[in-house]
Amino acid sequence: MFSVDFGFPVLGANVLDTGINFGIYCKNKKNIVLNIFDSADDTTPAIVLKLDEKLNKTGDIWHIFLREGKEGVIYSWDIDDALDLLDPYALSYTKNKKRAIAVKKDLFKVRHLNTPLNDTIIYEVHIKLFTQNNNSLVEFPGQYKGFVEKIPYLKELGITAVEFLPVFEWDEYTGRYNANNELLENVWGYNPIGFFAPTKKFASEDSNSNFNEVIEIKELVNELHKNGIEVILDVVYNHTAESGNDGWVYNFKAMNNSGFYMLEKDGIEYKNYSGCGNTFNCNNIMSKDIILNSLKYWYLDIGVDGFRFDLAPILGRDENGQWGGHSVLNEIIQDPILSHCKLISESWDLGGYYVGDMPTDWSEWNGKYRDVIRRFIKGDFGQIPELLKRIFGSPDIFKRDNRSPYSSINFISCHDGFTLYDLVSYNTKHNFDNGENNQDGENFNNSYNWGEEGETDNLDIIALRKKLIKNFFLILMISQGVPMFLMGDECGRTQKGNNNAYCQDNTLTWFDWDRKKEFEDLYEFVKQMIKIRKTYSIFRKNSYWECEEDGRNDITLHGVKLNSPDFSYHSLSTAFELMDYEANTRFYIALNSYYDDLEFELPPLEEDKKWYKLINTSENNSFNFSETPIDKLSYSVKARSSIILISK
Repeated sequence: MFSVDFGFPVLGANVLDTGINFGIYCKNKKNIVLNIFDSADDTTPAIVLKLDEKLNKTGDIWHIFLREGKEGVIYSWDIDDALDLLDPYALSYTKNKKRAIAVKKDLFKVRHLNTPLNDTIIYEVHIKLFTQNNNSLVEFPGQYKGFVEKIPYLKELGITAVEFLPVFEWDEYTGRYNANNELLENVWGYNPIGFFAPTKKFASEDSNSNFNEVIEIKELVNELHKNGIEVILDVVYNHTAESGNDGWVYNFKAMNNSGFYMLEKDGIEYKNYSGCGNTFNCNNIMSKDIILNSLKYWYLDIGVDGFRFDLAPILGRDENGQWGGHSVLNEIIQDPILSHCKLISESWDLGGYYVGDMPTDWSEWNGKYRDVIRRFIKGDFGQIPELLKRIFGSPDIFKRDNRSPYSSINFISCHDGFTLYDLVSYNTKHNFDNGENNQDGENFNNSYNWGEEGETDNLDIIALRKKLIKNFFLILMISQGVPMFLMGDECGRTQKGNNNAYCQDNTLTWFDWDRKKEFEDLYEFVKQMIKIRKTYSIFRKNSYWECEEDGRNDITLHGVKLNSPDFSYHSLSTAFELMDYEANTRFYIALNSYYDDLEFELPPLEEDKKWYKLINTSENNSFNFSETPIDKLSYSVKARSSIILISK
């Protein structure tokens, strides 16, 4: 039997050599009880410890010390009438009936890779969905260990960082049913219970009471680092699984509802900038404490290299929902440790669009990049002026306060929306399986099916779709900024037109590894485009392309005619020349979204050099580098295709 002492006001369960100190923050509460369980399956606690306000409370923190307590103790809290609550600072939770597990902190033993942003190529991926399919041929499908088995695939592809969809333990309940009346579960993970504990859903052992998930995610991070791949976590601090007035009570509501959440003026209803029923009040002092400590735990103890903040503007809002001023966003970038992480924001929420408005040294998902690249490849008019701005690092958005092109995270598809293959295969979303009568998901996708809705046996349509995807990847890899692409886009992954597959844990969302064989040419194209980006510094330049003071031109704009870029409304093509001074090499890039072939005049070169074809997306073997120089003064770029020429 344990003995107890007063303890000290430190939050969470701190495992020491002599026992465990438990601490929890509770505002204006009177009856606080710590429950200790013999096993995770017990319905009643083995030990009930009622805390004394005079002895076990310092300020608003209640605390107690369990002598001889060891790592692995299972516990919960009662706060007034709210019973069996979770410690939000817990490092692990049991799997079924959720309770907290006391785990000893242990700093990560491996140094961070610190890959420069200009060398970074991000692969957005879901740990489970990546290997869950039987044709993944891994020993541990859908698990942390299963992901380790696929690291060679990622290394061969050439990516430098994985961006994991949420791994904080989450509530999978959706309340939605499919057509077969089966309850749909949230598989993406954007519904956190706490901000420290990694999910057990990906752990290899189906054990309710151990903390193997902590060990295994550390092992995964370590193995990725050994292979030169960083880990960025998609973190959700903007709301919790407690939802609105009818939602569960896990912890924060009972601890201090009006402090942890933004409430309407009536003090009852929840503000909802997240679209998920509640909005976490990120700039309350206790909210800041848990966010900052959570980030440091994942960075220092788990070993991840950076974070992508879901609906980041919410972290910049005060308790009234007003955006701006000093916030936890500023504190993160000023922190002596966290300021050295990769910090990426999704710079919009239900209250506004703030791309370009994050503090200096943040990088941001560039939704404007996504939209204009989609429109240009689809063949919409009026895109050329903005297209060039996005390819050239979006200086109109980010060129301020010493920000670089790497403030822009360039992407065309991500988890939220169509896959790249579906973007060229569907005119409209097909989300009926989500149980919301196709009302969920984005309606404006800038997509086009090119002749048939969905999958087809028409070889011409398939070939065109592949070519368009190659065009997407070519633009992505030559653009200034940090390229990011979605799991499986390199081999034609499809979700059959579902653009909001958050509740589809089935073959619809599982990575289909047979697809790689079917789209081997696309995979090879993506791999080679990544290699080209890594090889030539002009595509990774730290500053914006421009005409420099010493007279060295990084870039020269053209159209079908030399030095005559066509910015007119009906223009569907553009071309430009890049000079890589480090490699003493010129590149000529032409992009044609017109329905017919276009003849582009080629810039003259020095007498000892010629233009050579490097890439042509209209050819089956797009990377069939030609040893034969181009002797003509022009080059025919096929309809809806792109080329890169190189000087030699």
